[in-house]
Amino acid sequence: MPASESSVYLHDIPLEEAWARLTRALQEAGLWGRLGADAVDLDHALGRVTAEPVWARRSSPHYHGAAMDGYAVAASATAEASERRPIDLRLGAEAVYVDTGEALPDGADAVLPVEDVEPIDPGPDRRSHRAIRVRRPAAPWSHVRAIGEDMVATELVLPAGQVLRPVDLGALAACGVLRVSVARKPSVAVIPTGSELVPAGEAAAPGEIPEFNSIVLAAQVESWGGLATRFDIVPDDVDRIRSTVAAAAKDHDLILLNAGSSAGSEDFSASIIASLGDLLVHGVAVRPGHPVVIGMIRRPGAISGRTPSAVPILGVPGFPVSAALTGEIFVEPLLARWTGRTPAEAQTVDGILTRKVHSSAGDLEFLRVTVGRVGERVVVSPLARGAGVLTSLVRADGLVHIPPGVQGLEAGERVTVHLYRSPAEVERAIVALGSHDLTLDLLAQFLAERGSRLTSANVGSLGGLIALSRGEAHLAGSHLLDPESGDFNLAYVDRYLPGREVVVLGLVRREQGLILAQGNPKNVRGLADLTRSDIGFINRQRGSGTRLLLDYHLKREGLPPESIRGYDREEFTHLTVAAAVASGRVDCALGIHAAAEALGLGFLPLFQERYDLVIPREHYDSPKLAPLLQVLETREFREAVAALPGYDVAPMGKVIAVRPP
Repeated sequence: MPASESSVYLHDIPLEEAWARLTRALQEAGLWGRLGADAVDLDHALGRVTAEPVWARRSSPHYHGAAMDGYAVAASATAEASERRPIDLRLGAEAVYVDTGEALPDGADAVLPVEDVEPIDPGPDRRSHRAIRVRRPAAPWSHVRAIGEDMVATELVLPAGQVLRPVDLGALAACGVLRVSVARKPSVAVIPTGSELVPAGEAAAPGEIPEFNSIVLAAQVESWGGLATRFDIVPDDVDRIRSTVAAAAKDHDLILLNAGSSAGSEDFSASIIASLGDLLVHGVAVRPGHPVVIGMIRRPGAISGRTPSAVPILGVPGFPVSAALTGEIFVEPLLARWTGRTPAEAQTVDGILTRKVHSSAGDLEFLRVTVGRVGERVVVSPLARGAGVLTSLVRADGLVHIPPGVQGLEAGERVTVHLYRSPAEVERAIVALGSHDLTLDLLAQFLAERGSRLTSANVGSLGGLIALSRGEAHLAGSHLLDPESGDFNLAYVDRYLPGREVVVLGLVRREQGLILAQGNPKNVRGLADLTRSDIGFINRQRGSGTRLLLDYHLKREGLPPESIRGYDREEFTHLTVAAAVASGRVDCALGIHAAAEALGLGFLPLFQERYDLVIPREHYDSPKLAPLLQVLETREFREAVAALPGYDVAPMGKVIAVRPP
């Protein structure tokens, strides 16, 4: 008996129980298996899944053929041949010249390669010799492709459930199968809802959101063997959403209703599903993605015994990461079941977590991480965890599953990563932890073009040096100002990496200053203006070079940090503080000129600083970092960086210092 709406409404249940409820409902509806089959030509069969076993219609090869250019003979005729007593065989009567692939004449059961015989009375070509001289016997069926060497008629060529690859198509053609029965592609309706949504690419006013979840969901469906139909955006009108869902149920196998799955005033998914069928689940104990809704919609006009009476529907959460992970958790395994293939199973690698993470004790959490090998260890670095941070999935090398009941993971703890990338890509990765700089994004692009990878996480300059001390990175970006010497980075390298042989490599000099609204409407002229009551500020995180630079100059000017409204508010990159200014959240922030330029903001230059790469000697001399060092020497990369506002490439590639000296 299906669960009532009141018993499941926004009540998180374990993932296993959610799947069990969905499985029972699909079994009752006759939908727990392959949906059907299509016969397709081989030209259109790549990537499809065989719906039934495929048997060879003919043998391959279907005749005895020559495996080499040579002379077809009866092996018995050469049995007495030797170096001391060679045998001469007459062409036409006792030997016949054949090219590779040519059929053997009757009576022949071996081929003598041309290099193993001597022509007697040679003619203009190999077919016109009078005879050949043989100095060693041929084994029966040597250099012959016998009938059925590859496949024998009636032999099993491919089982059901095989995802067809190019070589599979070749095997089918070779054994006489030119049309193959494949699983029907499940049809999936993707319905985006929300009055705040506008089509991607259109201008979006404040409060309007470009709609791209349906693009992600539809692409997932297509990549997993389904056929996706993206519907137009449906505003938050319960009747319009209900009628759209009912219409989709007529001719689709699965419905993905995006957004409206939570419990807000305009979250209608659960009630609409309950009104059109059975609400099975509202809330699964996973993060991100817990407000997912699962139900079965009655199919209008279903013919008993011939058409399934219900259509499964998923109310997919609106946050982008939650939506994408809902696809991986529920849609991929379901499409695998319907097409008869094995569900996708990620490769895994074990590694060491670089920093502590907290987790909700009651939920299964999917933690997005980057992965790389540093020395003998695989290091795993957590990425941003917000459900709206889709780029965290773009940058992720994989997921760490934090099980229910675990409140977090400690730095240094061994974890298993379910990989999005191949282990080979993980091995190629150059791991950079430390301060954020736009040149690292350019560097990653230039390395990608050379077959290498740069994976980075923004943990601040001090965080990067600490990561190096722990053996968690190949290099760290740093711009730490020493207030005593007025120089950058060297004093901190000596402090945090004592006794470690380290190369401090110059990258750029860059401008730091105040990022302001265009036109500087608050008339900010320097750091002293940050203490004004009408100025809202946002800071960089503790341990960042920009934060230390600010503190240094505040102290020099006698400005107490507590007098700045927003000093304790933090962001982790130059672009995010610039975005805070652009959005109107704050009036200004300390950052680099290029970040202000990127978002069309004003900029008040204040300081020059040097941004270096700190690289332990063993990595500096390693083949893994050779591509990075080569990129720094290229004219193309230097020009690309020099084009960024406020950047000077004079230090690039120069060894600033080697520590210890």
